[in-house]
Amino acid sequence: MVTDRSTTGDAVDAVVEDSTMDIEEEQATDEEIDEATTDEGPATIADTGTGLEPNVAGALSYLLGPITGVLFYVLEPEDAFVRFHAVQSTLIFGGLFVASIVLSIVLTVLSFVPGVGWIAAAVLGIGSLLLTPVGFLAWAFLLYKAYSGEEYAVPLVGSYARTYAVVDE
Repeated sequence: MVTDRSTTGDAVDAVVEDSTMDIEEEQATDEEIDEATTDEGPATIADTGTGLEPNVAGALSYLLGPITGVLFYVLEPEDAFVRFHAVQSTLIFGGLFVASIVLSIVLTVLSFVPGVGWIAAAVLGIGSLLLTPVGFLAWAFLLYKAYSGEEYAVPLVGSYARTYAVVDE
């Protein structure tokens, strides 16, 4: 039995050529999708110093209090939202840290006063014990507000945070 190879080879060549064109069309379609998402679609990652989304960076600025507050304040020179939360974190939790040190010193000094010193130290000690859960609740609340994308300003501190969060253009 003899078969005509010229027509079979042409058919195979046509199938290979069609599949090659399909692959090229798929690659072109993928490139068009990539270009469309980068040019027209909203950016999900901000073009900032850390490359994080603003709500994530704002929440992370509360993570370790004044340490991450200063870190994100320095790393995010272009995002006012992140800078606001970084300054607020630094002011609030840095202030709580200083307040706890001052209370410890005052408690130590008052404990040496004869007579009424122990009473005053006991009252301040109870106040010092309340400082920890209040600080934790504030930390959790502000972390949640920042992650939600809300710029919640703590009374007395929020106005200073807005002042220092201004972005120079």
